[in-house]
Amino acid sequence: MSERIYDSSGEAEVMTGAERSDPVGTTPDGPDSLGCHSGAEMEKAARMAGQSVLLDQFAKDYPQGPHDKPQSMCPAFGSLRVGLRMRRVATVLSGSACCVYGLTFVSHFYGARRSVGYVPFDSETLVTGKLFEDIRESVHALADPDKLDAIVLTNLCVPTASGVPLRLLPDEIDGVRIVGIDVPGFGIPTHAEAKDVLAGAMLDFARREIEAGPVAAPEGGRDDRPTVALLGEMFPADPVMIGAMLAPMGLAAGPVVPCREWRELYAALDCGAVAAIHPFYSASVRVFEAAGRPVVGSAPVGVEGTRAWLASIGEVFGVPQAQISAAQNAFLPAITAALANAPVKGRITVSGYEGSELLVARLLIESGAEVPYVGTACARSRWSAEDAAWLEAQGAKVTYRASLEDDLAAMEALQPDLAIGTTPVVQQAKALGIPALYFTNLISARPLMGPAGAGSLAQVVNAAIAGKDRMEAMRGFFEGVGEGEAAGVWEGEPNRRPDFRNRYAKKLEKQARAAKAEQMI
Repeated sequence: MSERIYDSSGEAEVMTGAERSDPVGTTPDGPDSLGCHSGAEMEKAARMAGQSVLLDQFAKDYPQGPHDKPQSMCPAFGSLRVGLRMRRVATVLSGSACCVYGLTFVSHFYGARRSVGYVPFDSETLVTGKLFEDIRESVHALADPDKLDAIVLTNLCVPTASGVPLRLLPDEIDGVRIVGIDVPGFGIPTHAEAKDVLAGAMLDFARREIEAGPVAAPEGGRDDRPTVALLGEMFPADPVMIGAMLAPMGLAAGPVVPCREWRELYAALDCGAVAAIHPFYSASVRVFEAAGRPVVGSAPVGVEGTRAWLASIGEVFGVPQAQISAAQNAFLPAITAALANAPVKGRITVSGYEGSELLVARLLIESGAEVPYVGTACARSRWSAEDAAWLEAQGAKVTYRASLEDDLAAMEALQPDLAIGTTPVVQQAKALGIPALYFTNLISARPLMGPAGAGSLAQVVNAAIAGKDRMEAMRGFFEGVGEGEAAGVWEGEPNRRPDFRNRYAKKLEKQARAAKAEQMI
């Protein structure tokens, strides 16, 4: 099957720098010998390379939780996905070959039918600064204003830890904007937050262009009504529904950030207010606030969520109470009816790393479900504070920066009728005979806002809960086949090799002692 080209950027030649037989660094003591899970060592190397300001900002925007290593896929996947979904934007990665391979693979797995550029390196080019020269050479060769509006250069862990200075690249080449970002696994906790790294960088670039002079209008023209920019990826029907709910107040839905093309960034900054539908876009919020745009948290989900959100938006725009009430009266009865026609009964635990976990939990509770636990991999935010307070008032325990261990412990302790979570949570739930749904593919891929969202979850959730007996039957069928390294069908006893296990345990114990001794120095 041939590659589908969505726009002409897919035809642009991608330079890969000099051909080398060793694209991955091999210096035993340098940062190129460490991986994204090297945590403190990589951060130490980055600070020594002059990246303290960058890392301090990351720590402020995306504070770490109980674990200092990513527990989702490589964080750079988030920013890579944002760039690959934009028209006339090319993406180039600088990092270890294994990282680039994995990111490229998973991007195409998720439907990105566009080339990803790669600038390889070895130990020599990394430590001598030749890697930066290769990056600059590649960008100059790739910049074609007939095909591209922008090129996104992304440093992965090793180039960031080595201090490769993408900030020294020109802002534009022949009219093509150059956006350089660092997305290290030791600085960005989740791939969801990496979306904000690129979205915020692009918004800031666009803001500076607006300040410098006139910019292009959106292809569809400007709306005569004041607009609300929507922050966070959503199901395609949700922005349309939000626009319908805003209309009685004389308002319109603006672009969704992350945007799909560059000129949408201008329209987003031209808004009257920003709706932080997903609450973790700290860098993007910082740009909007610098542009003087107020930000409103939560989202129009369920009856109570929609009533409160419309009131908050109306207040920010100074809309008369009569118009706010008109908007509420136009949609709240429909939402109430939709919830009544699609009830959800059962105990459900909710966890994930998309940022909309609290919104989903609110909708499930208003649908009639019991939700005792909500875990989100994202950090606590003022934009989700209202949602957290509402959920806690309904008896839910909300855990920010929830680790996999948190989510598994809650699921195993509460024994819910349904567990909604990440892949490992779903895997463990099914092993225990508990029905489970993968949050990203089966929950995020549904409308949540307004009347359309009110009944969207019931069908898939109720069907999963009803499959409890089938899960028990499957569990019984596979009973006795073993777990972990002993899984499967064996002719004899599983070859467990306790000698290997003991040897590895001793190595881990030795490393732990050495780390503890280093901390005491």
